[in-house]
This record gives sequence, structure tokens and C-alpha cells, in this order.
Amino acid sequence: MTLAGAAGLLATAATNGAAVPSFNVIALEHAEAVTVGAASAGSGALLQLSENAIAYRGSPWPLLAACRELAEASEAPLGIHLDHIADRALAETLIERAERYGVGSIMFDASTLDYAANVAATRKIAVRAHDAGLLVEAELGAIGGKDGAHAPGVRTDPGEAADFVAATGVDALAVAVGSSHAMRDRTAALDLELIARLAAAVPVPLVLHGSSGVPDESIAQAVAAGIRKVNVGTALNVAATAALRAALAARPDAVDPRRYSEDSRRAMAELVASFCAVVREPVAA
Repeated sequence: MTLAGAAGLLATAATNGAAVPSFNVIALEHAEAVTVGAASAGSGALLQLSENAIAYRGSPWPLLAACRELAEASEAPLGIHLDHIADRALAETLIERAERYGVGSIMFDASTLDYAANVAATRKIAVRAHDAGLLVEAELGAIGGKDGAHAPGVRTDPGEAADFVAATGVDALAVAVGSSHAMRDRTAALDLELIARLAAAVPVPLVLHGSSGVPDESIAQAVAAGIRKVNVGTALNVAATAALRAALAARPDAVDPRRYSEDSRRAMAELVASFCAVVREPVAA
């Protein structure tokens, strides 16, 4: 199957009242788990590579190439997305080479800047990305907050969100509605009424970051209220690490990583399938 673009996946999700499940990839095993899990669930999905993952690997290109190969060979419609790219020079480099690596969308994150600076920086990147045929996601919530839009207690204002989208020309918007990045337990309480107000005010798909910390029922309710893209990262790492610890404890003499890392990959794939089912994303045509 050919690569799926975020635009097509989001359009299908909107038509069906669903959301696109989007998973952060750090290692090859993450990417393999997403392809297996999405296919088993009969779901489209996005493989996401963040600026933090790029910094860890030292270069985005090998892992992006692997994601492209896996997505092209998958039975499920998979796309490749760049997540939380805050460095403008890096964003421009990634945009320039996006087509070669099958990248269809980028999230440019200037949410820690004040409103005017966020608008100016995001608009500039949006123009460049659109020229390259990419869908652009941005983030709005904490104006000047050091932790960005997902600092505890921060909420996105619907009127400001509508103005931001109009001023920047972005195609999707990550909003602060009660979730938080890097949560290891699923106890976040979402403001469903605010999600509905944002969906009514903002003419582009809404994105829920920090979904690892949100219970399944709340994610489903958020999708029903208007969320159209659900980002998952930490939950995969929690599942993978637990499986790895158990495998090593059961096989204390193991030295071949294939004997224990496969358990981590399987755990991530099962979790991917579970999230895909929660957001009810159908296979795109």
C-alpha cells in the first residue's frame, strides 16, 4: 500500500466522527509495532518522529527512511508526521527533504513564545511547508508559559484559537484541554465542554496531545466532542519497558536482544491496536 497522507486520514476521520491515532517513534521497534498494531486493528495511523527523538538519534534520516519502507509495505494506510519541531532551522531542513522520506505533515511548535511571536513564526513555516505539499499542525494554549500549551491547568481559548488559525493558515491545531505530556498513569481529566466549543469555533481538525495519560473512555468522549487526531508516546514506552523488564527477569542469561526485545515490540503492537480501536479510525479508501 502506498503512503497515506495526514490530510486524507484526517478527512476520513472527520467524515466518520473518528480520530487518527498517531504514535511517536523512537526506535525501529516502535515503527514496527505501529505497523503491526494498526494492521491488526484495520486502522489508519501516523508514525511520528519528534524533535526529541531526532536529537536522541543524532539524525532524522535513517529512522524516517525505515518508517517510509514500513508504511509503504503495510496493509494499513500509514502516514509519516514530524512532531513538536520547535527549531526553525531544523523545520526548514525537514521540509526541504520531506518528499524524499515520505513525510506528509509537520507539527511546528512555537507555543512557548508569546502570541504575536507564535503567529509570526508559525505563519512563516506554514508557507514553506504548504509550498512543499505538507499539512501543518501547530499548538496554542499557554501564552508565554514555559511548559507550552500542556502546562498543568492551561486551557486554549476558542476565540483566540480561531484567530490563530486564521492568522497562520495552519491545517490542524493542538489544543490544551486537560491532558499533559509524559504522564505514566491514565488519570488526566479532559474538559469535554471546551473541546466541543473549540470544535465549533475552529475550522480545522483539533489534536489531543498527551493522550497516554487519558483513560480510554475519556479519549472516546473527546473524539465524539470533536478531537480528530490523538497523539500517543509515553504509553508505548511504559508498555515496552515493562515487557523488557519481565523478559530479562525470566531469562537472566539472555544476551541476544532478539530474545527479549521482541516482547517489548509485541507489547507496543498490542497497545497500538487498543488505541486504534478506541478512536475508531476506519481504514481510509
